[in-house]
Amino acid sequence: MRLTSVTVGTSRPRELAGFYARLLGAEVSAMEDGWAQVRAPGGFTLNFERERHFRRPVWPSVAGEQTASQHLDVEVGDLAEAVAHAVACGAVLAAGQPQDDVRVLFDPDGHPFCLFLG
Repeated sequence: MRLTSVTVGTSRPRELAGFYARLLGAEVSAMEDGWAQVRAPGGFTLNFERERHFRRPVWPSVAGEQTASQHLDVEVGDLAEAVAHAVACGAVLAAGQPQDDVRVLFDPDGHPFCLFLG
């Protein structure tokens, strides 16, 4: 067995594919109605699938609210530079940060993702 991809539920598959392609310096490798894919460096793919009843996740979690059931971790060499790049791509920095060497941000549809020093 070999893990090749992860699929993220979203209300905006095309927009998220564009965001993650810019963020990762990758390309949108497929786009169909309700689905898009980004091929990241190294061959791993991120898929974005339209969810009809998508609700933005709340992070950190709050009882009774939609939780972020998964998030992406992205290794970076310079945390401040990577955060600035992510924000320029359309991410929003989370108000609370759990660790000094990790930054939590939200993509344009509200999914949290982490940048961490490698």
